Parts: sequence; structure tokens; C-alpha cells
Amino acid sequence: MTDEIRDADGCEDFESLEESGLHEETEAETVETAETEIVEEAKEETDAAEAALQEANDKYMRLFAEFDNYRKRTAKEKAETYQDAVAKTVLELLPAVDSFERAMESPCTDEAYRSGMEKIYSQMKSCLTKLGVEEIPSLNEPFDPKVHNAIRQVEDENFGESTVCEVYQKGYRLGDRIVRCAMVAVAN
Repeated sequence: MTDEIRDADGCEDFESLEESGLHEETEAETVETAETEIVEEAKEETDAAEAALQEANDKYMRLFAEFDNYRKRTAKEKAETYQDAVAKTVLELLPAVDSFERAMESPCTDEAYRSGMEKIYSQMKSCLTKLGVEEIPSLNEPFDPKVHNAIRQVEDENFGESTVCEVYQKGYRLGDRIVRCAMVAVAN
């Protein structure tokens, strides 16, 4: 009977395969092959998911770094803008401070007037101090072209070489920033 029943491919029928035991081996091989294919597909999907996760993580880290740099840059710009505004304001107020200093140096017979001028002057100096503005020490200091503007050179034996002997206009600084250089005369 086995010889009689053959399909177009020349295979024996299902019953004869079961009797010979060949059918079981083929089914086991098919199951094993299917399992291997499923495992490979799962591994490929896992690898693709891990690659996508890594790419998303990289994009996130770059975006985070860019945002952190932006935050730091804007904070620095904000601080610099504040310093610029204070420096410009102080620069506009300094001529008034100079005028008060000259007025206080001149002789005055009215003590009430002089007392009022001193109070206004001390208030102005107090405001400058609160803003962080300080006077640049100049008289009897070595000449420093970064903070002094020499407008005259004087031959004077009482002062050392390249020493500031006269101050015509005081200099001021705001932190590390020079708001106005001191106008000075330099000895020898």
C-alpha cells in the first residue's frame, strides 16, 4: 500500500511516515527551527529597541547639555548687563561727586551751608559704596597705566620714580572693572 500512495513529490503518505518514525524527526526539526527563528527575531527586535533607546538617550544628553550651557550663558549675560548698567549710571554721577568735592575744598563762611554740603556728599559716597564702587588709591602710589591716566610729568625729588604726585580727578572701580581712570601727574 505504501508503494501505491505517493504524492506528486514522491513522498509516502502520512501513515507510512508515522510507522517509520521519520515523521517525528521532521516535526521535531520543524519545531526547533521555528523556535530558533522566533529567538532570532526577538533578538533582532531587542537589538533594534536598544539601539533606539541609546539614540534617544544620546539626544537627551545633548539637549540637556545645550540647555545647561544656555542657562549658564544667560546667567552670565544677566550679571554682565547689571554690571554695565551700574557702571554707566555711576559714570554719569561721578561729575556731580567731583563738583561736591571741589565745593567742599573751597572756603565757606556759612557753617550751615558747609554742613549741608558735607551731608549730601556723604550720602552720595554711601550710595556709591552700596553699589560696590570704590575709589582707586592714587596719591603716592606707583604709576599703573591700567588705572591711572597721566596727563603731566613732574620733576620732583620728594617722590620716587614713576610715582603719582598729584591727583586731578579721582578714579573709581566697580569690582574688577574700571569705571573711570584717575587723572594724575607722575613724578620723575
